[in-house]
Amino acid sequence: MLKIGIVGCGTIGSCICKAIDDGLIETEVYAIYDRNTENIERLVSSLVNLRPAIMGIEEMIKHIDLLVECASQKAVYEVVPPALHAGCDVMVMSVGAFADERLFKTVYGIAKEMNCKIYLPSGAIAGLDGLKSAASDEIYSVTITTQKPPSGLAGAPFVIEKNINLDEIKSKTVIYEGKASEAVKEFPANVNVAATLSLAGIGFEKTKVRVIANPALCRNIHEITVEGSFGKLTSKVENVPSPTNPKTSYLASLSAIATLKKITDPLQVGT
Repeated sequence: MLKIGIVGCGTIGSCICKAIDDGLIETEVYAIYDRNTENIERLVSSLVNLRPAIMGIEEMIKHIDLLVECASQKAVYEVVPPALHAGCDVMVMSVGAFADERLFKTVYGIAKEMNCKIYLPSGAIAGLDGLKSAASDEIYSVTITTQKPPSGLAGAPFVIEKNINLDEIKSKTVIYEGKASEAVKEFPANVNVAATLSLAGIGFEKTKVRVIANPALCRNIHEITVEGSFGKLTSKVENVPSPTNPKTSYLASLSAIATLKKITDPLQVGT
């Protein structure tokens, strides 16, 4: 049975553990880690069947087959390279870290050298399969527009730097337009999906991002438009926010679960 280690015991890490605890995925959570001990305690107390060890990365990667990162972009730098060097496959949720071209090339190179896999779940969007197919020929443009309730953007570096008072936003307001390469740094907890789109399509510099604060919403909306030699693709997803973290769409957690199912299932559909 596949042994996994989970780094990050917040919203997504907890959802993964619950799915495995409920028997939805045939795998073993061998170990977990989080810098926040309260997150670890909360997760462990919620489990019925699983009894994962709590250990640091250096020890964890000696025992697991797959490391699952669901902590932060900073964590990608710290845990992914050593996991790959140890011969572990990795699943990365904080895909925005790969806007750093040097990091991406380093991680990709290690994976090739060690014959390891890097799994990037689709996150809170749909249509990624169509984009990957379209990328077999020329793509002219990729744009993602993200709308969230103002509270879902709280704490974003861009919001803090620009001194944006989210409580004063009373109507639909565009607060950011720019390249994905900058968006994933300015909104690291909100637009990781833009990073996934960039890697599947035309890159971080050419992928366009719009971020909208909309107080009329109770859901997170991602709209994608792709144009290329194939024609035009549009996709819109209205995501229910995670009940424990409004910055994270519930579908992002489900995409992590689906990816683990795909890794362990011999039947591969739509690959």
